[in-house]
Amino acid sequence: MSPDTIPLVQQSWTQVAAIAPQAAALFYQNLFTADPSLKPLFKGNMEAQGAKLMQMIGAAVGKLDDLGTLAPILQGLGKRHAGYGVQDAHYDTVGGALLQTLDQGLGAGFTPAVKAAWSEVYGVMAQVMKDAAKAP
Repeated sequence: MSPDTIPLVQQSWTQVAAIAPQAAALFYQNLFTADPSLKPLFKGNMEAQGAKLMQMIGAAVGKLDDLGTLAPILQGLGKRHAGYGVQDAHYDTVGGALLQTLDQGLGAGFTPAVKAAWSEVYGVMAQVMKDAAKAP
């Protein structure tokens, strides 16, 4: 990752974390609008699911400068998500919904540099998860 990527993601996340419940609701709205077929993959209380999502993103963002710790966590998530029926193509849809949510939540703060940083970070994380899902 480029040297500016991690600070841009971490700084912008603090703004999103301040509106976590709204951001989570926006994310799922964006996700299910982009691909309604994903809705059955989510079971249970969506507010609780959203809280877990925001917590996991926050934890991952906080560990971006410690990839040795973050990678095994992402690998575990990738394996679990595969068990839920998540396919490689779903990661692109999730990435799009995430960027859309960040745009909505950050407004003018979602600069081209912030968008590029999030795209880079999400791409790396998604790849680690997809690779883990395919591993024996």
